[in-house]
Amino acid sequence: MDPLTEAQQKLMPEMTELLKKRYQILLTIKMEEPIGRRALSELAGSTEREIRKETDLLRNQQLINARSAGMVVSEQGVAVLDALKDFMRDVSGLIAMEKRLKSLLGISRVLILPQDSDDIPAVKANIGKEAARLLESLFAQHKKIAVTGGSTMAAISKELSSDKKDSTLQFIAARGGLGEDVLHQANTIASSFAGKTGGSVKTLYLPDHLSAEAYEMMMREPVIKEMMNLYDQTDVVVHGIGNAEEIALQRQSSTEEVERIRSGGAVSEAFGYYFDKEGKVVYRIRTAGIQLEQVQKAPAILAVAGGRSKAKAILSYFRNAAPQTVLITDEGAAQQILELTQNREEI
Repeated sequence: MDPLTEAQQKLMPEMTELLKKRYQILLTIKMEEPIGRRALSELAGSTEREIRKETDLLRNQQLINARSAGMVVSEQGVAVLDALKDFMRDVSGLIAMEKRLKSLLGISRVLILPQDSDDIPAVKANIGKEAARLLESLFAQHKKIAVTGGSTMAAISKELSSDKKDSTLQFIAARGGLGEDVLHQANTIASSFAGKTGGSVKTLYLPDHLSAEAYEMMMREPVIKEMMNLYDQTDVVVHGIGNAEEIALQRQSSTEEVERIRSGGAVSEAFGYYFDKEGKVVYRIRTAGIQLEQVQKAPAILAVAGGRSKAKAILSYFRNAAPQTVLITDEGAAQQILELTQNREEI
C-alpha cells in the first residue's frame, strides 16, 4: 500500500470502508446484471433500505441505469470499476492475502478474485476471465496446452479472446471422460479453446473407468501412445480441483469405488487421482489421460478453483503441487484456506 493511501486510511478509516462497500455493490451489479434491489440486498448482505440509498447515489452519479428487468452498470460505471480494480485489491487486503497463500502453498503465484463464487455464481466467470488472460499471456512461448474438464474450465473457454488467431497452438484433452456431461468434458473444452484461438485440438474419447485388462490393452494402442507422448511434451496444464466424493458421484463411480475413496479419507480430486488431507494419493481411476508425473514436469501449470466449499480440496491438492503452479481462486476460498491453516483444523 502506498504511503498516501496508508495515511488516508489512518486519518479517515471510514472513507476506505465506504469506498469498499460501494465498490462491492457496483461490482455485484455488474456481475449479476440486470438485478433488482431485493436480490442485490441478499447478495450484499445489506437491508433493502440501505441498498436503495446506495443505488440511488450510484444512479445519480450515472454509474448505473435502472431498467424494467433490473439495474445495470453504465459505461461510466464500468470505467470506474476498471480504474479502481488494482487499488481496491490493495486496500481490501487481496494482494497481501495472495502473498501469504503463495508462501503457504509453496507455488509461484496466487491470484485472488473478490467475493465468493459459492455466494455469487457470477464470480466464477470473473475467475475464468482472469485465468483466460493469464493463459493468453503464455501463448507466445508455450504452444502445447493440456486441458481438463469441469465447469471452471468451461468458464475459461468462454472468456478466451478470439481476436488473435494462432494456428501453432495445440490443445490436448487431458482425459477422455465419456459418460460425463458433454459440455464439461475435457474433449469439448479443449475443442472450444482451439476454436476461440485458431489452434488445433487432440481429443481422447475413452471412458474413465476401465478394467485392468482393458487398460493394459488400450495403453498399447498407437493412438493412446501418441497421446501419452503429447502429454510428455505439454508446455502448460490447465486444470480444476474437485471435492473428492462429489467428483466420484458425478462420475457415477461404483459403490465399491466410492467406499474406497471415503475410507481412504480422500478430500480432493484432479486428473483422476484422489488425495487425502496430506496430499497423498489414496485412489486413482484407470484412465489413459495425463498422469500426475507428466503434470508436475510441465513448465507452467494453472490450477483454477474457487468458493469456500473448495478450500479443503485446494489445500489437500497443494500439499504436493509442483512449485511452478499458479492458483487462480476467489476471496471465499482464500479466506477459508487461511482460517484452516491458522486454526490448525482437521480437514
